[in-house]
Amino acid sequence: MRGGRLQTRVEDVRRFNRFFTRRIGVLREELLHSPYSLAEARVLFEVAQEEGLIASDLVGDLGLDPGYLSRILARFEGRGLLERVPSEADGRRRLLRLTAAGEDAFSELDRRSREEVAGMLCGLSEGDQRRLLDATRTIEEALGEDGSPPEPFLLRRHEPGDVGWVVQRHGELYSREYGWDVGFEALVARIVADFVDGYDPEGERCWIAEAGGKKVGCVFVVRESDEMAKLRLLLVEPEARGMGLGARLVEECVRFARERGYRKLVLWTNSVLTSARRIYEEQGFELVGEEKHHSFGADLVGQNWELEL
Repeated sequence: MRGGRLQTRVEDVRRFNRFFTRRIGVLREELLHSPYSLAEARVLFEVAQEEGLIASDLVGDLGLDPGYLSRILARFEGRGLLERVPSEADGRRRLLRLTAAGEDAFSELDRRSREEVAGMLCGLSEGDQRRLLDATRTIEEALGEDGSPPEPFLLRRHEPGDVGWVVQRHGELYSREYGWDVGFEALVARIVADFVDGYDPEGERCWIAEAGGKKVGCVFVVRESDEMAKLRLLLVEPEARGMGLGARLVEECVRFARERGYRKLVLWTNSVLTSARRIYEEQGFELVGEEKHHSFGADLVGQNWELEL
């Protein structure tokens, strides 16, 4: 990446960091109008959520300086919020545990945090709330915020140029792997054209998967009715198979359909697409009908699958 472009992106991230820390009040010395700093509140949260923690666990999990953490724990002990108790398995280990007063303090912080976030969300429209939540998931996926190894691919919404790639790769791969003729590529072109022409961002979505900066997969959810959506055009490039990408794309479709209030997610496929069928079965889809047909220069068995949401 050229230096100028990288510097622009660095400034974009820094600007977002400044905006968001102001927005959620991280810069206030007393978080959520409480006696606790952000670091102290995080320590309370971690000890409340997980039993059997020792101080060194918090050093690693929160990235705190050991001396700084030691002072926080000492303050909590002095206020009667926290105690250290011997481990039953190893008496040399001193486990961190909140006292009754500490649990009350955490409960109050947790309540205020929930109320503050609820207030922020209630100030947004339904559409803006969904956009915000989608953006937070994208950040988590890109940065591996949960501490687990990041997926070897990134899912994002479609951008200019993506739908043309979808048509091209469907035509090329299905010709190479199944011998289907250009009629299938024409069908895909009609599907994506209809999607773009009538795109409803509230109830429809296209995901493009990338790995190493290259497009390696896609899937669509389109509205059939107020209560039913359709999963379409699942594709995974050969070099990206075996990474769980197909299942991840279908999972995202199911999650999206549920969040949007659909009651049923349906799809049409063909029996020769065995890998895709296994993914649908694993996600809970049920085969509800089959019909022989001759399409794309081949004799096929079409299948209808449904998932009650």
